[in-house]
Amino acid sequence: MNRKITIIDVAKRAGVSKGTVDRVVHNRGEVSKKSEAKVRKAIEELHYEPNLYASVLAKKTDYVIACLLPEFSEGEYWEKIWRGFEAGGEQVSALNVTTRLTSFRKACAELLEAAPSGVVMPPLFKSDCIAFTEELRRRDIPYVYVDSKLEDDNYFAYYGMPMYKSGFLCAALLTERLREEEVDQVAVIRINRDKARQSDPTVNRRSGFMDYLAVNFPKCEVHNVFITPSDPKGTYATLDAFFKEHPGVKLVVMMSSRIHLIGRYLADHPIAGGRVIGFDNLEKNIALLQEGLINILITQRTENQSRYAVISLADRLLIGRMPARRDNYMHMDILTRYNQENY
Repeated sequence: MNRKITIIDVAKRAGVSKGTVDRVVHNRGEVSKKSEAKVRKAIEELHYEPNLYASVLAKKTDYVIACLLPEFSEGEYWEKIWRGFEAGGEQVSALNVTTRLTSFRKACAELLEAAPSGVVMPPLFKSDCIAFTEELRRRDIPYVYVDSKLEDDNYFAYYGMPMYKSGFLCAALLTERLREEEVDQVAVIRINRDKARQSDPTVNRRSGFMDYLAVNFPKCEVHNVFITPSDPKGTYATLDAFFKEHPGVKLVVMMSSRIHLIGRYLADHPIAGGRVIGFDNLEKNIALLQEGLINILITQRTENQSRYAVISLADRLLIGRMPARRDNYMHMDILTRYNQENY
C-alpha cells in the first residue's frame, strides 16, 4: 500500500520549510509568490491531501450540537435515536465538538439561549417546528431533520426513511398475492395525538399507503382505529369493540413504532389467516414477530439517522463540507420471524 503523503514530503519537493507549506495550505499569507508557486506545484505532483481537521484542532474552537427530542423511556424508538446521537458525538468529540440532549417539553427559546452550533431534530410539532427553524435560519444555525422532515427550503440535511415510499411498501406487503375480494377492509391502528400542536410524524407514510390502495384496491374500506398509549385497558377495549363490529377485518397495520401496544390483544385474539404489519425493530416489536403475532416489521438501522446527522453537521461546522445528498434515505429492511434473529 502506498505511504500517505505528508506535509514534510511537500516541503522537500518544493525546497521550502514545513512552516511555509503549512501557511500556503491554510492560506495564512506571509509567503512569497515564488515559494507559493513551488508549494502548489509540489502539492499537485504528489497528490497531497491536507488534513483539514488538524487546522481545526489548532484553532481550538469549541462547537456544540444539540439534539431536540421528545422525552422517552427505555426501549422506545426515541432511545435508539438518542443512542445514535451519542455515538456520533463520540466520533467527533476529539474535534472539539460536544453534544447535548434537549427535551421538546423545554421551550425552544431555552435551546436558542444556549446558542448551539447546530441542531438535530425530528419535526414532531409542525407549527412549533416552523417557527423554531425560522429562528435557526435567521441565526445561521444549521439543522438536520431525522425520522421525518418538513418540506422547507432551509434544512441542511435529512436522515431517515423515505416516508411516503415506506407507506407504499407497507401496503404492497400487506396485500401481496391477495385477490381483490380479500382486500375489502383494512384496520389502521393510530395514536391519539396532540391535536392542538399537530404532531403527526406518519402522515406522509399514510399517504403512500392510501395511494397504493387507491390504485390497486379502490374498493377497500380503510378503518382508522385510535388508541391511547398510556391507557392499555382502554386500548384493549377499543380493539375489542372494533373487531366485534368488524369481524371480517383480517389486515392490520400500525405505521408508528408502537405495534407492541396491541400485542396483548393480538395474543388473546390472533387474527387467523390475516396479516399484521408494523414498523421499527424495538425489542417489544421483535417479540411479537417471534411469537407469530405480527407478520412483518419494516425497519431500518434507526441509530444511523442521528449518528450520520451529527457527523454531517460536524463536517459542516469544522471544514465547511456539505453532504453528498441533502436527503439521505435509510435502507428499508423487511423483517419476518425467519430472518430477524441476526438483524
